[in-house]
Amino acid sequence: MTTPIRTIFSRRAPDHVTDALVDVLSEGETYEFKALFLKVYAGLKLKNAVSGGEEMLRLRCYEKLQNLTRRGLAIKTGKNYGALKGIEKASSVHQLARADAAVAARIAAAG
Repeated sequence: MTTPIRTIFSRRAPDHVTDALVDVLSEGETYEFKALFLKVYAGLKLKNAVSGGEEMLRLRCYEKLQNLTRRGLAIKTGKNYGALKGIEKASSVHQLARADAAVAARIAAAG
């Protein structure tokens, strides 16, 4: 008996929390997490992209910030966080543009 081959297609929605973090950190200032979160929360609230409650959003924001730090796009100095060169690479717009360029390259190579 053979198992059917399934094609996995994953369409990820834009990550609003990471985008908001990138926007705030791109301003060139360093922030303590509380001040950073308040700016991110205010930005998301303006875009009507807040869901799951403030505490859950605070946890997601902290997790995304640690991810940016691990990837070398943000830096933590003491209790302050700041952006490093190339932080805009983490935004959804950049990720989607990179995916579109990869698709266009495949189409050009095939045809």
